[in-house]
Amino acid sequence: MKNLFIFLSLLILPFSLKTEEEKDVYKYLNLFGEAFEKIKNNYVEDVTSKDLIESAIEGMLSSLDPHSTYLNYDELNELKVQTKGEFGGLGIEVTLENGFVKVIAPIDDTPADKAGIKSGDLITHLDDEPVLGMTLSEAVSIMRGKVGSKIKLTINRNENENLQIFITRAIIQLKAVKARVENNIGYIRVSSFNQKVDRQIIDSIKSFKKEKLIGYVLDLRNNPGGLLDQAVNVTDIFLEKGEIVSTRGKNGKQGSRYNAVKNDLTGGLPLIVLINQGSASASEIVAGALQDHKRAIIMGTKSFGKGSVQTIIPSGEDVALKLTTAKYYTPSGRSIQKTGIDPDILVEQAELKKVDDPSSRKESDLRGAIDNDQESPNINEDSKKDEEKIDDYQLTRAFDLILAINLVNKKSSN
Repeated sequence: MKNLFIFLSLLILPFSLKTEEEKDVYKYLNLFGEAFEKIKNNYVEDVTSKDLIESAIEGMLSSLDPHSTYLNYDELNELKVQTKGEFGGLGIEVTLENGFVKVIAPIDDTPADKAGIKSGDLITHLDDEPVLGMTLSEAVSIMRGKVGSKIKLTINRNENENLQIFITRAIIQLKAVKARVENNIGYIRVSSFNQKVDRQIIDSIKSFKKEKLIGYVLDLRNNPGGLLDQAVNVTDIFLEKGEIVSTRGKNGKQGSRYNAVKNDLTGGLPLIVLINQGSASASEIVAGALQDHKRAIIMGTKSFGKGSVQTIIPSGEDVALKLTTAKYYTPSGRSIQKTGIDPDILVEQAELKKVDDPSSRKESDLRGAIDNDQESPNINEDSKKDEEKIDDYQLTRAFDLILAINLVNKKSSN
């Protein structure tokens, strides 16, 4: 026991003890040592020194904020695999809020997404075991069980709706970028910012060159974030110049500043960025920068508000500390933390259906109406689609806005 106290004390020796709080360090270390010894000697079951110390470190970190945590060997390896775009589990990005696991966003085409998990859901039980009292790492570890096995999630939604959802675990293979051309508009869906997302977007834009595009929609809804460098690189694709994001560390000290270095690969075409409550971190960096530079119109609902920077700090053998070390700021100096990005045009998700009005009449319905001597235009497939149920109201509004901008530009150029 004395050796443990001496070891912990030596960690403090390099620092000069100036304030009263610093002078109390040894007292608190002694308290820790006493608690450690009493637990080892008196706890009803055997517990290893490793488990106690790792739990103490995890407790220190989790008390700081929802994103700081201790990563053991397995968790560190999982994090490395996840950023490469393939990992096992349910397919949700989560954080800890008031002791419960909160869903930042389900990942596209994953078991969680298909099961109907939504951004903002609070997970209260895992296989009937209460989440309250678990660390985030413990909860994530349970959710990432054996591939092919089932887990029951008890969900609290909108504070008054309780659901039980069964999900089968699977290998999560992230296809972070999906792209297509619709109505001469380049649609790019980015579900996360893992490795090579920027390259995939650039390839998509190049493939669109043969089309006569009138604008772009960048869909970042339910995108929980990812790698900072990918957020910077993706933003750079749409900017000519200027700052993209800056970070500030302890006591507001300036950290890093990232600027655009490429030309706008879209040629300055109108750009709509879609966001919602599930758009977090790297997604908010992209949306905030494009909004501040007035390069894009941000549409949808307010984003999640995760504006903090986590640094992986190796500590010991094959373990690390995931520590919040700075905050993100948009080019205009706005902090994203807890405030999120407000859309320029607020559009809630909704479901619209065509309503038939049996009482409506038009000229062609009138008896004896004069014929039109010109040929009637054919109803094309796009017109038929307009008559069908609109599945994604926010995306439809984004397309409509691009079409409206293009119409205005055409009229002003004539």
